[in-house]
Amino acid sequence: MWIKHDFFKYITGIILVLICIYFLTELDLLKPLKTIIGTLFYPVLIAGFLYYAIKPLVRLIKKLPFVADITAILIVFLSIAGLLYTAFTFLANPIQTQISKLTKELPEKLKQSASEAEKMMEKNDMGMLSMENLRQKATGFLGDLTQNLGDHLMQVIGAVTSATTVLVIVPFVLFYFLKDDHKLKPFLLNFLPSNHQEEGRKVLRNIDQTLSAYIIGQIIVAVVDGTLMYIGYLIIGLPYALILGLFVALTAVVPFFGPIIGVIPALVVALTQDPIMAFYVLIIMVVVQQLEGNLVAPVVLGNRLNIHPLTIILLLIVAAALYGFIGMLIAIPLYSVAKVTLKNFYQIYRLRHTRIESE
Repeated sequence: MWIKHDFFKYITGIILVLICIYFLTELDLLKPLKTIIGTLFYPVLIAGFLYYAIKPLVRLIKKLPFVADITAILIVFLSIAGLLYTAFTFLANPIQTQISKLTKELPEKLKQSASEAEKMMEKNDMGMLSMENLRQKATGFLGDLTQNLGDHLMQVIGAVTSATTVLVIVPFVLFYFLKDDHKLKPFLLNFLPSNHQEEGRKVLRNIDQTLSAYIIGQIIVAVVDGTLMYIGYLIIGLPYALILGLFVALTAVVPFFGPIIGVIPALVVALTQDPIMAFYVLIIMVVVQQLEGNLVAPVVLGNRLNIHPLTIILLLIVAAALYGFIGMLIAIPLYSVAKVTLKNFYQIYRLRHTRIESE
C-alpha cells in the first residue's frame, strides 16, 4: 500500500521530531542547549574555517622526514605568526595613517556634499520638500541615539569582550582540530552498522573534499579580488586604496554579493572626490569580476561544487535575511555538504534496493 512506503515513514518521523522541538522550545527546556550552542558556535566556526585553510600546509610538512604531527602544526602556526608580524610591521603604519585620514576627512567631505545637496534641493524642490522638517527629524533621531547611548555602549563592550574571548580560544580549538582530525572519521563511523561503514566512509570523504574545495578556493578568490581592486584604486588615484582593498578582500569571501558589499565604501569615498571617480570604481569592479569569473574561479574552484548560480543567489538572500553576514558565509558550504550527503545516501539506497529486488 502506498502509505506504507519508506518516504511517508521518514516524513512522519521528521514531522514528529519538529513537533517535539517546537514544544521543547515553547516550554523553554532547550535554553541550556541553546546557550551551549551559542557559546561554542563562533569559536568552532572560525577554527573549522581555518582548519580547512591550513590543513594542506600541515599535511605537506608532515611528509618531510623526521617531522611529527605536533611539530608540523607548530611549524605552520609559527610561520603564520611570522607572516602576520611581518605584514603588521609593513602595513600597520600605512593602514593607521589611512584610517586616521579617513576618520578625519571623510565626515567633513560628507558634510560638505550634504550641504551642497541641500542647497540644490532648496533651489529645485519648488516648495515640495521642507529642509526644516528634515533637520527636525535628524535632531530627534540624534536625541534618541544619545538617550540610548549607554545601552549601545554596553552592547559594544560586550561584543568586543566576546570577540576577544573567541580569538583567544580559536588557536587552541584549531590546534586540536589539526592534531586529532584523524580520530573524527572513526568516531562518526562507530554510529553506523559494520555493513554500512564503507558507504559512510565515502560520504565523509566527499564532505571533506567539498568543504576543502570551497573554503580554500573562496579564500584565494577573495585575496585575488582584493589585490586587483587595490591595484585598480591606485590606477584611478582613489584615496585610502589600501584599506578599501582590504575591505573587499574580507567581504569577497561571500560569493556574488561579497565583492558588491566591499565596493560600497569605495563608492562613498569616490563620490566625495568626484562623481566620475565613482563611475571608474564601478568599471574596475566589473573588470575584476569578469577576470574572476572567467580566469580565477574556473581554475581555483572548477566545477567541484556544481551549484547553479541562481541557487547560490537565492541561498545567500535567504541566509542574509535569517542570520546576516554569518549566514551568508556558511550558507554555501552547508548547502554543499547537505547536497553531497543526500546524494550519496540516495545512491546507496538505490543500490541496496536494486540488490534486494534482484535477489
